[in-house]
Amino acid sequence: MKANNKESRPRLTGKKKANHDFFNSEESRVLVIGDTHFPFVHDNYFDFIVDTYNKYNCNRVVHIGDVIDSHTVSYHETSADAFGGKTELAMAREQIKKWHKQFPKVDVLWGNHGRLVMRKAQSGGIPSEWIRDISQVLEVPGWEWHYDLYIDNVRYTHGDAAGKARTACKRDMQSTVTGHYHTDLYTEYAVGANSRVFGMAVGCGINDKSYAMSYAKGGKKSALGCGVVIGGQVPIAVPMQMEDYK
Repeated sequence: MKANNKESRPRLTGKKKANHDFFNSEESRVLVIGDTHFPFVHDNYFDFIVDTYNKYNCNRVVHIGDVIDSHTVSYHETSADAFGGKTELAMAREQIKKWHKQFPKVDVLWGNHGRLVMRKAQSGGIPSEWIRDISQVLEVPGWEWHYDLYIDNVRYTHGDAAGKARTACKRDMQSTVTGHYHTDLYTEYAVGANSRVFGMAVGCGINDKSYAMSYAKGGKKSALGCGVVIGGQVPIAVPMQMEDYK
């Protein structure tokens, strides 16, 4: 009898097969990075984000906004101990390097802190033509900025204009993902007679102990976390482990 030369491979069955199919399907699996406020990001946030991307086998990355803090050009009172604008930007760019290397293509939402330089320019009567593209300033080719972004009929927006995710999704009957509110990390559904939408707040990745966050001292602790949206239907708010908060 001739030997069967065909390669034999073990076949997955049951829950193992279901899990394999789920995590290897071609549907979009969006990792949503929370506010980072470089250079005032939490030391452990990068590793947490990379681990989450791998855990959920993500294939697309969205940054929900406020990539940089721009503390030195804030319209609010700044710290007398703050770095100068040039130093703050240099520090932010240095931190962003490894993020850009890990995630060379990212869709970024404009946040209120990201727009500070442009607002200052407008206040000073400087036309927008004088302002360099933010991707050039931060040295992140491949990162694209949006005011609103729709993926699989889910709206991604920073939240400073749209409001909280739970409110926006019910008001507009539109699944909505937001950042901006550093203490919010949740997923909620709104169900109608013939529809179901969700609102997800993805938390943030900031360092509460930095001087730039001193305005929030005495308030609620920031909710360090991120989000994952699978196929536009399954939103997962992912918290950092408590031991990583220290």
